[in-house]
Amino acid sequence: MASELVARERSGHTAVVEGNVLYVWGGYVSVADDEVFLPNNEIWLYDLVSGIWERHDMTGDIPPSMSGSCGCTLNGDMYIFGGCCDDGQTNKYYSVNLRDGNYAWREVKHESGCKPSSRDKLSCWVYNGSLIYFGGYGHKLFSEINGSGSFVIDEASWIEDIFWGWNNEVHMYDPREKSWSEPQTFGKAPMPRAAHGSATVGSKGYVCGGRVQETRTSDIHCLDLESWTWTEILPATPAPVGRSWHTLTAVSDTSLFLFGGLSVDCKPMSDAWVFDIETKEWRELQHPNTDKPRLWHTACQGMESDVIVFGGSRDYILLVDTGHCNDALIFQTQPCSLMRLCEDYLARNVAMFQLTYLPTKLKQAVQKRSIFFRTSRKV
Repeated sequence: MASELVARERSGHTAVVEGNVLYVWGGYVSVADDEVFLPNNEIWLYDLVSGIWERHDMTGDIPPSMSGSCGCTLNGDMYIFGGCCDDGQTNKYYSVNLRDGNYAWREVKHESGCKPSSRDKLSCWVYNGSLIYFGGYGHKLFSEINGSGSFVIDEASWIEDIFWGWNNEVHMYDPREKSWSEPQTFGKAPMPRAAHGSATVGSKGYVCGGRVQETRTSDIHCLDLESWTWTEILPATPAPVGRSWHTLTAVSDTSLFLFGGLSVDCKPMSDAWVFDIETKEWRELQHPNTDKPRLWHTACQGMESDVIVFGGSRDYILLVDTGHCNDALIFQTQPCSLMRLCEDYLARNVAMFQLTYLPTKLKQAVQKRSIFFRTSRKV
């Protein structure tokens, strides 16, 4: 890593990018034979330019320590919904301002509508000032199961009239109105699932793969966030193997990046794929991290079209649960801009140049970037 201070290894955490900083919260690790949630009163910042980590204390309405929460950003605030804590799945909702430097949590209260039921391993799209949640694994009372097929019971998990299972529900939270709603959707919805990948491109929300009852898939579906119409996308080329606990990241207006996960035969994977939304073609991406399988990691778009994968496990955590990681893997999915190529060349070879004569802003950027390359060589 690029500094001596590094966020601890973890899986099932939350990570978002705001500006050129990756923010990491929560998750869990294995200590002896126990699964231990990481501290809920701290947040870790990774500078994507310099590669330097910082740790900050958090205050306010601090959420319980959790894994499997769904995190996203909107207008400088990080929101987390759901997750699994010591008491099981929750449907608590929290936000924190990432821009003011105070890192004070507040519990998000709603004035109208009904919150989704408790769940974890769900996903979120951000569109038109609202946060739209899909899927997940959680529990409902028998009276809450309406028989529509939107909730599939996990036959191995139930207690009296409480049932656990997967869902394909769509719930929307509007921070301006402080309201929850459940939009009526049209078309054929994806099967209920959890631990899937999702991404937002324009006015479309995409879902790929995940745990669907007793199997793992690589199907891809699109929800039009204006008309609320579902469409299954049938690839024009062979799709990646079915998986769960992977990530899906939008890297352009026409492409999605898929990385890692747990395969149908429970194998941790390190393959990377790019899906072209227009041609409906999958293309496997060659990269230098093929020896670093990951599952239940996070992936965020960073500078330009880079994807930053952080944490996760290199083992099948339901059996081994010892392989949690804390390295940041960087995937370049598109050619770099000329400006960035020049800055990186100067930063890699800073000793060869007289930076004194550069414009102040450019000189500071190169000096900061040189820290990243200098410390990376030590790894």
